[in-house]
Amino acid sequence: MSYSQCDINNCWNKITYAFPILTDTLFTDCTNEEYDEIHRVIVGLGVQIKIRDLILIHIEKYLRQHVAPSFWAKFQNVEEELKGFQLFKSAVNDLYESAANFAGMLKRLTTLNNSCCDNKPIFLEKDVTLGFKQLLRSTLLSQLPLNFQVIINHFYKISFNVFDNENETSDMAEDVMCSGCWNEYTDCSCSYIVKVFYDTSRKLVELQLLERLTGQVLTNFIQMRIESHIQKLCTGTFDVSHISFLENWLETTVMSWLTRIYCAGSSKPPPDDKNIQNAIAKFKQKLSYYLYFTYTKLRIDQLFNIIIEYPDSQPAVDDIKLCLEKTDLRSTLCKKLKTEIETRLLHPGVNTPDILTAYISTIRALRHLDPSGVILETVTDPVRNYLRNREDTVRSVVSSLTAEGAGSELAEELAKFATDDENEQEEAWDEWVPDPVDADPKVNSSDRKASDIISMLVNVYGSKELFVNEYRTLLADRLLAQSVINTEKEIRYLELLKLRFGESQLHFCEVMLKDVSDSKRINALIHQDKNFMALNEKFTSNAMILSAQFWPPFKDESLALPDEIKQHLEAYTKSFEALKGNRTLNWKPHLGTVNISIEIGEKTLDLTVSPFNATLIMHFQDKPEWSLDELHQVMKVPVTILRRKITYWQSMGLISEKSPDYFVLVESSDGNRSHVATGQVQEMICEDDEAESAMASAHDQREGELQVFWSYIVGMLTNLDSLPLDRIHQMLKMFASQAPGTECSLQELRQFLDTKVRSHQLVLQGSLYKLPKP
Repeated sequence: MSYSQCDINNCWNKITYAFPILTDTLFTDCTNEEYDEIHRVIVGLGVQIKIRDLILIHIEKYLRQHVAPSFWAKFQNVEEELKGFQLFKSAVNDLYESAANFAGMLKRLTTLNNSCCDNKPIFLEKDVTLGFKQLLRSTLLSQLPLNFQVIINHFYKISFNVFDNENETSDMAEDVMCSGCWNEYTDCSCSYIVKVFYDTSRKLVELQLLERLTGQVLTNFIQMRIESHIQKLCTGTFDVSHISFLENWLETTVMSWLTRIYCAGSSKPPPDDKNIQNAIAKFKQKLSYYLYFTYTKLRIDQLFNIIIEYPDSQPAVDDIKLCLEKTDLRSTLCKKLKTEIETRLLHPGVNTPDILTAYISTIRALRHLDPSGVILETVTDPVRNYLRNREDTVRSVVSSLTAEGAGSELAEELAKFATDDENEQEEAWDEWVPDPVDADPKVNSSDRKASDIISMLVNVYGSKELFVNEYRTLLADRLLAQSVINTEKEIRYLELLKLRFGESQLHFCEVMLKDVSDSKRINALIHQDKNFMALNEKFTSNAMILSAQFWPPFKDESLALPDEIKQHLEAYTKSFEALKGNRTLNWKPHLGTVNISIEIGEKTLDLTVSPFNATLIMHFQDKPEWSLDELHQVMKVPVTILRRKITYWQSMGLISEKSPDYFVLVESSDGNRSHVATGQVQEMICEDDEAESAMASAHDQREGELQVFWSYIVGMLTNLDSLPLDRIHQMLKMFASQAPGTECSLQELRQFLDTKVRSHQLVLQGSLYKLPKP
């Protein structure tokens, strides 16, 4: 059948009447009956597919040229939040109305599409309406402006603020601002904002634009609110757990608000709409992870302070422990804390006791955080290395172990060890947990978990003996510095240490304490000796009688006592020899304390001073003026020490420097005023004098202990000519097990032998040591 041009024109006019989009218009008065007739014409002509595709082309053109530009024209980069709110609302409303104008045309297009023999999908959608929405969405997004997110962010910021504050009371004065919309309560627009918010969300959902248009902006906005909420709630507070509060806030506020966005104001998603349910569930999963991630990052930044305040900060540690299981921030925590410790703790400006206190808190906190001990092992490695290089570390540890009163954490740990059951049950097989992936495979996991605080401190040096020797020195200082010795307390500490380090290690200390009790008994017996008391009526004395081979070495100091004191000590020695028979005394005149009375005019000063200070002032009793060199000759004390220690009596106002290195006794009342004025200086000098150890330094002691080996080494090399280092070390082990300090590591022996080589007492040829030829 052939058609004239007139027939074709009439058919085209009827088709454009039914589908005005073909002439770039949207409105028509075509009725359903009229369209049925037009549809029959199209089918009769057999051009359904061509007309359908042509219609879709014109729809896409109209959306691109009219709808999309009109929509994006409202997305202005404004600073006023309320203006941005109104612009976004207006843009969505206009877009929704524009889409609604296509409703009749889309219905006819559906009928036309159904009559096509191929009935192929339209923009990957079988439903024409869904295909149209896909076309609308892709057309809009193809013209996306740079700053489109500004007014969307304003829109959600205002609506969330209203929702977050909708439960607050409003019975306040009229001049108070509403915390939701920030207007006065008389002009509150919260209800209007909520209505617009729900209506706009519904339209975006219907147009299937919600996630594609606002998803990323909405996600960024909620993440910012989560961050600000966590900062506001959690900054600086470590004694309260915040995870449950944050989870509740996320569920009741954020997720409730998001549900209303997806469900057009409804608090629950439709039970039959799996798409919305899945979208909300995915959003919640993503935001939950971000909540834990953000909170953990904040706590990691605060972790050093959290550790310092432990155990008061245990709730914060519990939160971190929970969050680490839900995030991948374990390595971040280790790196950050390690850097914080090195920066804030491991430098010369921090005292060793403070470092030890922080180290102990770190051990306790990280043990609670990670029972496997892997984080602790990783983080504290720089602390162990740093403490190993500090000279006073061992003394600080030992002092803390035997410190009195609450607050001494190591003393508490030592006492706790004594009360713990030594036969603890082994971990049940069904409670076994593998080590984390970052654990060192060379370290036994049971050893890592079993190490307590004291063991970790001992392992810094790798030797119990070092700690025992330092305790022996500290005990000696303490016994010699006290005028009244509390042996019961010292015995209690010793028993606790024996449980930790073993009885054999502390045998020498037992002898030292026995010397104290024996000295009391011997002093009592000597004071009952009538011959001794008859010769010493002017003053009395009490001696501390020490078993020299069991006490640590003393400092090598000299002090010549006045003649009457020497005579008194000689008489004491004779009484001791009469009492003990084959034993005598070797006096250490620079040790101990002296109680003296000094009369100044009508006043008397009763002081307890060192033997040096007592000897010095007694010389001024016989002669009121002395030069520094004269004092040096009579007291046998180096001039440098004299110059330093004479300041004690200068601070008391009893001695003044008349001219350089020439001192005179001050007997006028000015001396009393000087004594009062310099009371603080006196106290400082007294404390410094008393705090000075009577024992040789650890370095000097160790040099003396290693010297014990020299005679053995000389004998070995005399008999065997030459020996390698490891052979010398093995042979020395057979002789070095009785006295404290006689154990020697291979590295320490090498350094000792190298010293002998440098002093030409040994010769090193290749790897063999030998004696030099005479």
